[in-house]
Amino acid sequence: MKIKGTVKHHKISGGFWGISDEKGKNWRPLVMPEKLQKDGLLVEIEAEKAPETISIFMWGTSIKILQFSIIDD
Repeated sequence: MKIKGTVKHHKISGGFWGISDEKGKNWRPLVMPEKLQKDGLLVEIEAEKAPETISIFMWGTSIKILQFSIIDD
């Protein structure tokens, strides 16, 4: 699936990275690529839903990022 949205860093439980898309849906990558770890960054990613995993972060849908690009303003 393709997701276009904004990277957000959340400080809950030690912190984690997420992406909020244009429709307001929240996505939580299992691993956020280092190049995308910038709060407020606009991105477009190709991802797949990750198998449900136990997580202390009760935010968003778990995904695995397959490809990404950074959107310039």
